[in-house]
Amino acid sequence: MIIDRLENAEAYVKLHPAFARAFAFLRRPDLAELALEKHPIDGGRLFAILSKAPGKVKTEALLEAHRNYIDIQYVIAGCDEMGYKPLTSCGQIHTPYDGGKDILFFADPPESWIKFPAGSFAIFFPQDAHAPMAGSGEIHKAVVKVAVE
Repeated sequence: MIIDRLENAEAYVKLHPAFARAFAFLRRPDLAELALEKHPIDGGRLFAILSKAPGKVKTEALLEAHRNYIDIQYVIAGCDEMGYKPLTSCGQIHTPYDGGKDILFFADPPESWIKFPAGSFAIFFPQDAHAPMAGSGEIHKAVVKVAVE
């Protein structure tokens, strides 16, 4: 897991060939005005999902993990408090892996919670279970899905 602010994103572009395009999308001046839907960047290999919803209480934010995609979760407005736990420490499956949606949910509680104010992002790799969308108030975010390759 990587945690930082968008102005420092350049430090991470060498980690994956698609990260430069992913961060370029997040720097769009019209990002906050884009429709709340899926936005293709490079077909199924790189795309963004924009959402806006009220934050959940921590007990309702389930840990999730992905096998085929890396998540870059960027907070446009509001404050998302995301839970984290290494995948190797997770054991209680809540919902089995769905290959079509590339997601698995765990019933385990996160081992830590981190607040992400607007302008912050987290990169979650397949070994990082994460519980997004906890917090109070409305959270506006972009999640860029990057194929692992």
